[in-house]
Amino acid sequence: MKIAVIGDYDQNRHSHIATSEAIEQSANYLSHRVSVQWLPTLPLETGNTLSLLQEFDGIWGAPGSHNSSLGYINAIQAAREYNIPYLGT
Repeated sequence: MKIAVIGDYDQNRHSHIATSEAIEQSANYLSHRVSVQWLPTLPLETGNTLSLLQEFDGIWGAPGSHNSSLGYINAIQAAREYNIPYLGT
């Protein structure tokens, strides 16, 4: 299973570290393999949002502020329109 985390990863933010760890711990508990990939918001501003997200089984909206609100919103819209499971925190 591949999960995209939409947000601008900051290794100094505890919530970003905890997000990746929570996904991995949940997968381990359920005996599932998961790959987590953080996607920055700026590349999601373009019309290529779906092409960047279609390989993922689910999308997690990262907590905190983002470099591009438009990129973040485009990811949410693509998830809705193309039935990709989405969880926002």
